Amino acid sequence: MTKTKPKKIPAEERRNITVEAVIDLAGSSNPDSITTAAIAKHMKLTQGAIFRHFPNKDAIWKAVMNWVAKNLMARIDRAAKDITSPTGKMEAMFLAHIAFVADHPGAPRMLFGELQGARQTPAKRLAQSMMKQYAARLRDMITSGKECGELRDNLDAEAAATLFIGTIQGLVMQSLIAGDVDKMRADAPRVFGIYLHGISRAGDAEEQE
Repeated sequence: MTKTKPKKIPAEERRNITVEAVIDLAGSSNPDSITTAAIAKHMKLTQGAIFRHFPNKDAIWKAVMNWVAKNLMARIDRAAKDITSPTGKMEAMFLAHIAFVADHPGAPRMLFGELQGARQTPAKRLAQSMMKQYAARLRDMITSGKECGELRDNLDAEAAATLFIGTIQGLVMQSLIAGDVDKMRADAPRVFGIYLHGISRAGDAEEQE
């Protein structure tokens, strides 16, 4: 009987599978403790098989950050695409970001781990670049919201963008600590509502009454 040869997986697909394996492991482990041996074991491969596609661990982490940045930004872009209202776009982005994290809880662990690390690695630079891009996009939306009358005229766009991101990070951290990502999904709409009330022109008018 002829033995069937294992199907050869293209290099790009193998790299993507490795990245997804790291994110999966990070969902239940401290990213700092994830070794190439652990990745290989999770994938049922040898370490040598992994190093055929990545020269070192830093290259794997860079690929992971690239995957997170690419897929997170694509998710929020799709969510806000057909919405004309700036605050409507912000709400769609907020909920899409939370949904992405709930689907991939290892992603924020990797992101926080890189941003908090002392070394200026390629992965950390990617994470910093993504956060700057995200904040710049938010500032543009907030400025548009002020111009069209949805948001307070005197609103500090930079501070509002920082608070938007910080609110998401707070929800994410609480859910990871509690081990309950479903609660994060449930809480997100109400939490965004409070955030929006604080920056909107309607909320400002209520305070002045």
